[in-house]
Amino acid sequence: MENAAQTYLFDRFYLVGSLGALGRFAQATGYEAETIALAEATHRPFVIGWAHQVAGSLHLTRGDWGKAYSLLEGGITVMRRGSIRLQLPRAVACSALALAQLGEATEALARFREGTELAEHRVAEGIVESLGPVYVALGRVALLLGRLDEATNFGERALNHTPAGALILLGDIAAQPDQFDPHSAEVHYRRALLSAELRGMRPNLAHCHLGLGRLYLRTRKSGQAREHLTTATTMYREMGMTYWLA
Repeated sequence: MENAAQTYLFDRFYLVGSLGALGRFAQATGYEAETIALAEATHRPFVIGWAHQVAGSLHLTRGDWGKAYSLLEGGITVMRRGSIRLQLPRAVACSALALAQLGEATEALARFREGTELAEHRVAEGIVESLGPVYVALGRVALLLGRLDEATNFGERALNHTPAGALILLGDIAAQPDQFDPHSAEVHYRRALLSAELRGMRPNLAHCHLGLGRLYLRTRKSGQAREHLTTATTMYREMGMTYWLA
């Protein structure tokens, strides 16, 4: 019975994560509080930490940086107390991203370095199958902190694991003023668009349209820019992703 209850909880973790990736945030948050409560009732650090990491990642995807950071920090604390290593790299990398988005550059950099070290330990152990989201998060932090070479490295490493997220990251890097490469940016966004469409990943789809809209504005293709920005705005509004609407 205990194993069945644990399996049920793990299924809930994947359900919340999948709903977030699809942009179905209202449904995902409906499960969030109950899932955390059920996890905490087990008194198992691995289960509790994972529940907080899943919930934090959900709010990170939506753009609620403060809520994401609070949940992720709760998970990290539990994982460290219980010497839990499996989910720690993702929780730390996502925490670094939340801090970077909140403008806490010093704290974000410290977490970025910790997340990088944890990811490298996983690679040394031959455990790389779950590192895609970690690489994307670390790449996003590096981009926000102006560390473009590191951002590119993480984006390229994530390609085989998390293609849409990695391609959007690489597109955003190519669109940076300091190394503006409109052709590469467009290719990355277009490839990401196809990948996200195949999987129904609406947040990533919206990010692709936003990236293309901004790119076409800079290259003076106003008609195409308007089309993509309108699509992005509509999608963000439908999903309640208000950070990007602003």
